[in-house]
Amino acid sequence: MSSHHEKPLRERRARTSASDADVVARLREIAGAENVLIDADKVEPYAQDAVKEKFPPEAVVLPQTAQEIASIMQLANERLFPVTARGGGVGYSGGAVPIDGGIVIGTDRMSHIKEINADDLYVITEPGVTTYALQQAVEAHNLFYPPDPSSYKNSFIGGNIAENAGGIRSAKYGVTKHYVLGLEVVMPTSEIIRTGGLTSKNVVGFDLTGLICGSEGMLGIITEATLRLLPLPETTATVRATFRTMTEACACVPRFNRARVTPVAIEVLDRNAIRAVETEFAFGFGADAGALLLVAVDGHADEVERASRVVEQVVKDGDGFDVIRSANREEEERLWDVRRALSPAIKKFGTMKFNEDVVVPRSRVPELIERVEEAGRRYETFVVNFGHAGDGNIHVNFMCDRDDAEAMRRARAAVRETFAIAVELGGTISGEHGIGYVKAPYLDMALGATTIDAMKRIKQALDPNGVLNPGKMFA
Repeated sequence: MSSHHEKPLRERRARTSASDADVVARLREIAGAENVLIDADKVEPYAQDAVKEKFPPEAVVLPQTAQEIASIMQLANERLFPVTARGGGVGYSGGAVPIDGGIVIGTDRMSHIKEINADDLYVITEPGVTTYALQQAVEAHNLFYPPDPSSYKNSFIGGNIAENAGGIRSAKYGVTKHYVLGLEVVMPTSEIIRTGGLTSKNVVGFDLTGLICGSEGMLGIITEATLRLLPLPETTATVRATFRTMTEACACVPRFNRARVTPVAIEVLDRNAIRAVETEFAFGFGADAGALLLVAVDGHADEVERASRVVEQVVKDGDGFDVIRSANREEEERLWDVRRALSPAIKKFGTMKFNEDVVVPRSRVPELIERVEEAGRRYETFVVNFGHAGDGNIHVNFMCDRDDAEAMRRARAAVRETFAIAVELGGTISGEHGIGYVKAPYLDMALGATTIDAMKRIKQALDPNGVLNPGKMFA
């Protein structure tokens, strides 16, 4: 779709009704010529997400209004070319990657926070605002938006909603869907609809807000979101403890609740994760460190003091050692450095990272990790496990060399076995990354045929021409 290195838009259902030049001209009329990117070097950044597999689009359009997106979708249905909506492009399942070509709609220019309402505890925002920018904006009003995916400084709110993003605070506060009050959405067939509203209670009609949240950009393009806020907690504190085994560390999780403490975050690292960060950054963990637990609490200062002391006692009673409780914000940040160091630390174990996010009931986490580690040994693949012990969502990372075909085959076999283990233990194959195209081959491991068929019928009803984000989930 560019002047000297154009390739035609792929045909949808074997027909197209206009030349490429005509399509580009229409896109320029809709969004402005400067907001339609067609040169290879300009569309290339929109070709991949964190998976790093590239599928260049023929064009990228950067609209600024819902009406512009509606006009683009109308054109897509007329000419039958695929459209993929994209936010920050930091996902791990390929949900925002244009694997069927066509155009990408980037929400980069839709980056305004329209209203922060402290009385009624909501914020209205466009989809291109980063999670971090939104959090900073509402915190200036002593308000709190809890969802915090690890990519929060780069991920867009629209993408968070499309993927129903989680994060370390989900143990106490839940995930993105628990904070979405209402949406403005451009449907695949170009209609603009509004779902939900400004209130936390709303049972009028079908829950279309819930349907769109987590739909991975397949059922509509989010153009505005009304999000629920909370009062900003006065303070936070963290306790870090080392254990000899994962079983000991995870056994503490239900004990916090029994002690009438609800931690905001409970993060766990396994032996290989500790080995990785220790080798790279020398935190001072000994050879007997088989698991690490990070537990954060928040709230009023007096309650945080009480809760952090309770957490400290629980981990000590659970055979935790080298127990450290933060006394101030600076100490708390240092305790979390080990968690932040994980991603750069494990890169030395392979050029390819299969980053999976299986989830099981909290009590089954030790068994999950034990069996995944055994699978790693059997497939001769280095595996690192860490994540959210508070809600059973563990990030399983198989490391190998991208150029070693046999190592890649073994890693993929280990991934499939990991998914089977998670389902067998009463969990599922993704807690927050979504399905996209990466996990599409495994969907039937987690869902029955009739359930998948019901989802396909919803997709067909809302997107009869199959133009919006094709090739995902059901591929």
